[in-house]
Amino acid sequence: VQLQASGGGLVQAGGSLSLSCAASGRAITRSHTVAWFRQAPGNVREFVAASRENSGSTYYADSVKGRFTISRDIAKNTVYLRMNNLKPEDTAVYHCAARLYFHVLYWSPDEYTYWGQGTQVTVSS
Repeated sequence: VQLQASGGGLVQAGGSLSLSCAASGRAITRSHTVAWFRQAPGNVREFVAASRENSGSTYYADSVKGRFTISRDIAKNTVYLRMNNLKPEDTAVYHCAARLYFHVLYWSPDEYTYWGQGTQVTVSS
C-alpha cells in the first residue's frame, strides 16, 4: 500500500483545513486501521487520530479531541482528517499511516506498516 497525503497549507488560528490520504497499489480495506501522526521540528512523531479496522471506532489525542475528525471512504480508498479551530501548536508535518487489523498500541508510530510522505500544516497566530 502506498499512501499520499495532501491538503496541507497555511491557515490563521481558528481556521480549518481538511487533509486527505489516498492509497494506491493495494487498497485500504475495512481490515486496516488508519491513523494520522504529526511531527514538528525538533519533536518526535506524535499520534493525532486513528480509525480502527472493522468497527471504525475512532481515537484522538487529547490535544485535538473535539477539534479534529478522522474518517475514511472505502470506495475512494481515501482517509481524511478534518481539522477545525486550528491553533499555532498544531503546526507540523502531518503523516497518514495504516496497518492491518488493530493493535492496542495504536498511538505508537512503531506499530504502523504503511506511511505517506507527509503534508505541511502551518497555523499562524
